[in-house]
Amino acid sequence: MENIDWGLVDWSRAQFALTAMYHWIFVPLTLGLSFLIAIMETIYVKTGNPAWKKTTKFWMTLFGINFAIGVATGIILEFEFGTNWSNYSWFVGDIFGAPLAIEGIMAFFMESTFIAIMFFGWQKVSKKVHLTSTWLVAIGSNLSALWILAANGWMQNPTGMQFNPDTVRNEMNNFWEVLFNPAAINKFLHTITSAYVLASIFVIGVSAWFLIKKRNTDFAKKSMIIASVFGFFSILYTIGTGDGSAKVVAKYQPMKLAAIEGLYEGSTEADLVAFGFVGGEKTKPEVSGIKLPGMLSWLSFGDSKKFVPGIKDLVEGNPDQGILSYNERIEKGKLSIDALAEYKNAMKSGDTENAEIALTVFKDNFEHFGYGYYFGKDPNLLVPNVKLSFYSFHIMVILGAFFLLFFILTFLYSFKNKFQGKNWLLWLSIWTIPLVYIAQQTGWIVAEVGRQPWVIQDLMPNIAAVSQIDKSTVQITFFLFFAVFTALLIAEFKIMFTQIKKAKDINTNENIGGTN
Repeated sequence: MENIDWGLVDWSRAQFALTAMYHWIFVPLTLGLSFLIAIMETIYVKTGNPAWKKTTKFWMTLFGINFAIGVATGIILEFEFGTNWSNYSWFVGDIFGAPLAIEGIMAFFMESTFIAIMFFGWQKVSKKVHLTSTWLVAIGSNLSALWILAANGWMQNPTGMQFNPDTVRNEMNNFWEVLFNPAAINKFLHTITSAYVLASIFVIGVSAWFLIKKRNTDFAKKSMIIASVFGFFSILYTIGTGDGSAKVVAKYQPMKLAAIEGLYEGSTEADLVAFGFVGGEKTKPEVSGIKLPGMLSWLSFGDSKKFVPGIKDLVEGNPDQGILSYNERIEKGKLSIDALAEYKNAMKSGDTENAEIALTVFKDNFEHFGYGYYFGKDPNLLVPNVKLSFYSFHIMVILGAFFLLFFILTFLYSFKNKFQGKNWLLWLSIWTIPLVYIAQQTGWIVAEVGRQPWVIQDLMPNIAAVSQIDKSTVQITFFLFFAVFTALLIAEFKIMFTQIKKAKDINTNENIGGTN
């Protein structure tokens, strides 16, 4: 790794980020809307009220448009693991590939099978069979997210595996440790409930548009009641799992925690930044604003007296807290990498005695393995983008608090039928749709930028994971994907707006939103 093409690394990261962020525009609406549709159809089956059937069909049309485009971007995302990150795919393919294979075989197969019945089986199967298919599509969609997020959670906290020095690959030895990895469980629960929040706000916003236009008002109010209740409980759970995620980050990714709080020097009774600004240098941030004394220690470890390490402690080390400096970890990582090479050479020459010695050195220092790739380099390269992490995190948190109040307000006004003369709230509902998408994107920025430069925490940095291909190839495909994804996004907006605008009286007309 002496001659690193930083341009290749940066462009490969940019291309993957572009694909992931566009993909995540479509996914959360699919996850959340699927359950809202299932709830509405359940009400239809229970009551026999045809208005609920038409309501279900309307939202189902918007779900279908979003689902189709989301699949297209998701396929490209998985291909990029092989094209741009082939070293990563080789290093952990036995582990990372398992959840993705299960996602394709079980979850995606389930949703793709029953989605046909959901859309085209209204007159061909009984109400209960159709309702079951709708619920299975919702469950299948969310199971897809489970396996993908389990794979991502493993990257944040690699567990349930062992490194095979003969094949130079990580191999799974405990599937259940991978699946029930604390990072994976918290990431899954936090992510899907935030998707339910997005879908709920989407339904409320579209319904608000109908109320402003004085069309389909009964349908709109009923949709808003369902969405506001679903969204309220979802945001409560999102906030709760966010707290759990913070504890996981504090334990397994202390640098990410320091970055999102702009914490330079660690301390006991560390303050939590409720609202603030970050200045100073990348590796020596200076934060000003409203701080809550001792709350960061308490939220991270359940004890305000606990020490929370800052960037300085992690980079320079803190012997009093048992924290090795990055230079020490780099030295140990280099020992592990060199010992692995010595082991391979010894085995090749039949020198089993030296092979065993080298293997012992390798295993003793394996937890620092990834740091070895930065031997002879500035250890500050291991510090993520603090300002981007800090602002993304605090924007996400502030918006989360706003959504909680928004759902309460929306439910009260829709349930009591008091929207008359409240156009400000209806317009707020519409403009909250882009805000919830911003919250989704900033959440992923926190998760992924905050752990840089690690592709696999402490084991493989991006400079070791990237494919050794020509940088210009990545640049060309970056702009090609940007054009294609933007076109898909514009197409989705246009199709959805058309479907919403042409929706006839949902309470009396059978042809709703283009779905028969």
